[in-house]
Amino acid sequence: MSQNKNAILTYHQGGKVGMRTTTKLAGPDDLSLAYTPGVALPVKEIARDRENLFHLTAKANLVAVVSDGTAILGLGDLGAEASIPVMEGKAVLFKAFGDVDGWPVPVNHCRLNGRNTGKTDPQRVIDAVMAIAPMYGGINLEDIAAPACFEIEDKLDALLDIPVFHDDQWGTAVITLAAAMNYCHLAERSLDELKIVINGAGAAGMRICEMLKTAGARTVLMCDTKGVIRSDRADLSGKKKEHAVTTSDTTLADAMKGSHMFIGVSAANCVTPAQVLSMARYPAIFAMANPDPEITPETVAAALGDNPYIMATGRSDYPNQVNNVLGFPFIFRGALDVRARTISLPMKVAAAEALAAMARQPVPETVKSLYRADLNFGPAYIIPKPFDRRLFMDIPAAVARAAVDSGAAPQQDLSGYRARLQERDRTRIFPGA
Repeated sequence: MSQNKNAILTYHQGGKVGMRTTTKLAGPDDLSLAYTPGVALPVKEIARDRENLFHLTAKANLVAVVSDGTAILGLGDLGAEASIPVMEGKAVLFKAFGDVDGWPVPVNHCRLNGRNTGKTDPQRVIDAVMAIAPMYGGINLEDIAAPACFEIEDKLDALLDIPVFHDDQWGTAVITLAAAMNYCHLAERSLDELKIVINGAGAAGMRICEMLKTAGARTVLMCDTKGVIRSDRADLSGKKKEHAVTTSDTTLADAMKGSHMFIGVSAANCVTPAQVLSMARYPAIFAMANPDPEITPETVAAALGDNPYIMATGRSDYPNQVNNVLGFPFIFRGALDVRARTISLPMKVAAAEALAAMARQPVPETVKSLYRADLNFGPAYIIPKPFDRRLFMDIPAAVARAAVDSGAAPQQDLSGYRARLQERDRTRIFPGA
């Protein structure tokens, strides 16, 4: 960690979010418009036609960042209150990168027991989100443990007519798919010919598996703490049962032999140099456990030497950071702008495809200067950097088009949408500017 404890706590002192008004309140006339008697008119207009809710309130650009604190970062179940710094951070990233107004909504997930920790009651979270939903144009779920997170997202998505997105499931999956697409480009392979191993069968691992299969992957082996998720295991249920395979491989070491891609969303230091050496020629190792990866880039480099490979982690101090900030601010930007009712799988795949394509384009000098690196498409640069302003145009535009084409949003003319994004980018406050 590059910053010391005092610097971190000072940065968070007083919280990281607050309210700002979008209209002036300079005198009596403004007061009568903002509140009584003027406010009665928009109230009546919304009651007359719900469509006015998106024009006469902040709903159209406001996302609730909801957590029950059962899976905070890699720290585990520490309760809703302890989740607030992360939810505030998420709101900061929503605004800074996507120009979306996010607001933390910590939710007590079970009957109070002193610290409000313990197994999630999914219906309690669902009821809480349904109760606050009228104010928000989207719901971003965060740090909710599996398997409750699957039920919560699925039910809310079915009940609400606004986008619901569990970032721990889908955010990592979108960025991982983009990285996998560019690995295929560099290794001159296609997704359907890869043997892919995913270690970690929680929320992120499950959705990564689904995203890869949707994009064309055919051979995906998932491992949990008991080994390969095989169809002959008697202890499987739910999502694990859906992705069980028929194979003679039983352990992670077995699965790694001859594999082209390893994806880790599990635990530190669980992969050995010998297992990496057993992989196919030109392997991809995406070791994304935080803060310590399944195997370090230094260990992989020592094992493989001059042999070609691609390495990615979840950390910012190594190349190819799989960082969710490349996804959720821009996915929601596109979804909100076209009034999507959901964030469909085609929208997620479109975001991944746009990310992958962007990484293959020349990188602006301003981005190279900020990162103090000569960034060019190749093994050390397969996904864009978060401070690349092109993300604000490329990802929302792709997501919006997929939303309309997939029926997740109403039919509409998107011919001028990219130009509107460019104008919004010109006037917004960008981080580091």
